Amino acid sequence: MLDNLLDPVILCFIVGIIGGLLKSDLRLPDQLYETLCIYLLFTIGLKGGVEFSNASFSAVIFPFSAAITLGISIPIIAYIILRRIGKLTTTDSASIAAHYGSVSAVTFAVVLSYLTLKGVAFESFVTVLLVILEIPAIAVGILIARTQAVPNSSDGGLNTKTDWASLLHEVFLGRTIYLLLGGLFVGYVAGPERIKMVSPVFFDMFKGALAIFLLEMGIITSRRFSDLKKTGVFLVGFGIGMPLISGTLGTVIGALSGLSVGGTTVLATLAASASYIAAPAAMRIALPKANPTLSLTPALGITFPFNIAFGIPIYYTLSVLVHTWKG
Repeated sequence: MLDNLLDPVILCFIVGIIGGLLKSDLRLPDQLYETLCIYLLFTIGLKGGVEFSNASFSAVIFPFSAAITLGISIPIIAYIILRRIGKLTTTDSASIAAHYGSVSAVTFAVVLSYLTLKGVAFESFVTVLLVILEIPAIAVGILIARTQAVPNSSDGGLNTKTDWASLLHEVFLGRTIYLLLGGLFVGYVAGPERIKMVSPVFFDMFKGALAIFLLEMGIITSRRFSDLKKTGVFLVGFGIGMPLISGTLGTVIGALSGLSVGGTTVLATLAASASYIAAPAAMRIALPKANPTLSLTPALGITFPFNIAFGIPIYYTLSVLVHTWKG
């Protein structure tokens, strides 16, 4: 964990949090922040596409199945905890569950950086796991709300006239998924040789861009801390406890699917992360009465910094232990 905290990328994140808490006027221009978002997402997809071009079907079928299993099971587990223990409404429970079943592309980028720094190899197709996990979680969250909501009850808060065309457009053509899929396509078709002409821009500069992006994310995260009073003690505990549950589940399923220690760590980290880009956009359409503060505050204010600073080393250690026991 100490090695992870001393990584320049993580230190930039910490500097951002401290700056935000001390009310510094530091922040990136909106245009630069948007540019870095596009760059990081497309580069992640590009790297995955290049490596995926060398993967065989037999190597990916079980890990892909594992990712789908996690994408379905995690929001169900989260919903049960939120509804039965947290006593939240059906709509808010389903919305938060969708956020925690979905994934954080930034956390994904950090775990790749972490493994690269440690010299731990991981499978070439892990970016595809990110995309696979993103979609079913949102669908399950909506399905839970539709099947559990009580008609004509304030507990429901469900948009019974959901514009499914808009929802599907938001999920598949929203910035996160579209840039990842676009990068996968370009990397896969171009292949490792043709991609060399753009690798200095996309590959060599990636970690520096990630460091600057996390500086801004630290500032944004610090602003969510003030909302913790509104979300209550339960959601603070949920923001730490749920990723540990999901990360452990991801570790076990990842190891059973045949992933390496590095690949298992990536899948566990994805399972433990929570979305604050794709899921909020989708939930805004499908569950308009859900309280976004209850979803975003634990996801961005608790789970995201916890995973960045402490979670990733924990999931790596768990992956090593599970593979040791398995072997």
